[in-house]
Amino acid sequence: MKELVLAPSVSSHIDFASYEGKEIVLTGQIQNLRVLAWGGFIILRLPNYLVQCVVDKAKVAFPLENLAAECTVRLTGTVAPAQIKDKAIWPRGHEIQVSGIVELSRPSVSPLPVDTTKKELNCELHTKFDLRPLTLRHPRERAIFRIAGTIYNEFGESLARAGFTRICSPKIVFSGAEGGANIFKIGYFDRTAFLAQSPQFYKQMMVGVFGRVYEEAPVFRAEEHDTSRHLNEYISLDLEMRLENGFEDIMQVETAVLRDVFARLERDCAPELELLGVTVPKLDKIVTIKFSEAHEIMLKETGKDFRGEKDLDPEEERTVCEYARKTWDTDFVFVTHYPSAKRPFYALDDPENPGETLSFDLLFRGIEITTGGARMYRYEDYVKKMESREMKVELFESYLQAFKYGMPPHGGLGLGLERLTAQVCGLANVKEASLFPRDIKRLEP
Repeated sequence: MKELVLAPSVSSHIDFASYEGKEIVLTGQIQNLRVLAWGGFIILRLPNYLVQCVVDKAKVAFPLENLAAECTVRLTGTVAPAQIKDKAIWPRGHEIQVSGIVELSRPSVSPLPVDTTKKELNCELHTKFDLRPLTLRHPRERAIFRIAGTIYNEFGESLARAGFTRICSPKIVFSGAEGGANIFKIGYFDRTAFLAQSPQFYKQMMVGVFGRVYEEAPVFRAEEHDTSRHLNEYISLDLEMRLENGFEDIMQVETAVLRDVFARLERDCAPELELLGVTVPKLDKIVTIKFSEAHEIMLKETGKDFRGEKDLDPEEERTVCEYARKTWDTDFVFVTHYPSAKRPFYALDDPENPGETLSFDLLFRGIEITTGGARMYRYEDYVKKMESREMKVELFESYLQAFKYGMPPHGGLGLGLERLTAQVCGLANVKEASLFPRDIKRLEP
């Protein structure tokens, strides 16, 4: 039996200012190495930092020529003040004056198939994704996913502060929440099951339990798209809630959460935002237009008539966002009252116009990032609508239990993490905001 002494801290955060003039020991991987006549510079990659380490050959006998990018080393040195201009390095106010080097491991191939020491990853997208375990180590790639992780964390923490309860729903399900053919079938013992398109059914059930719930988890769409906008697996940030004042409550909550997210990004991801050359958007107003108004804006701005369409074309989304920017000075616009024919069966119809639903999409910088709205909440209404769509009510009885037992007016939304991250980071392809993207052609790594 061996009992370990409890460590006073397990954090990887370092207050370099408190170490100034003191010795420190750091273990990390070499992001970049520059060997000069007098010594050289090692840029050391740590969990939270890229640290500049200065090696003087007169003081350190270790042959720097023997090291290479992605070697793991343990460095001993003294923390000294510095003025570093390279935006990839953080912190920029301190560096390590190295006194000792121990090599712990090195790559098995040389040279590496992609040069991650350059300011840009000069490779095609397919190469970037094929070599993901390596290319993700590049500072710009790390910055994207530091931002994505912060969005993910603050989404949940903001909702928790607002009284929402986190749930974890099944991803192997008996039926698709949205129907249609865009659902993956899997073998489940002696029957067929599906990968969840959405946590919709479960988060609605849980509104009857907690009143306000949220989930952050993968969802799966068997859509044969091969575009810069689509993934077949992505992270959906979901919430569902009782409605006190109508479906506008959902837009109020999303706006509050996004404002918290953007404030957190400014506070915690300043180096990453600066490295990528992007700014956090401002969300200081809620602008809504009806779906029919979006068509009218498209017609007015471009002369193209989409008024007979039941959904917004990608070109319309871009045009509406451009119009919102110049007219209302906002990057965000809620488009409401989508046609019932294009919304899932659980969407609540507008009592004043049954052809429209009390639903919305949130458009941000030219693309839809959120779909949400009010849901039906009476059992009889579900049966009537499902029968009108020739759906087999008996297949959904386990879901419909919640409404048989009584449910309050409620609604919610799903927000795509990758789309939001891509728009914040100014990425041209949503796949670049996915750690290991899944599309119709890619199943590894």
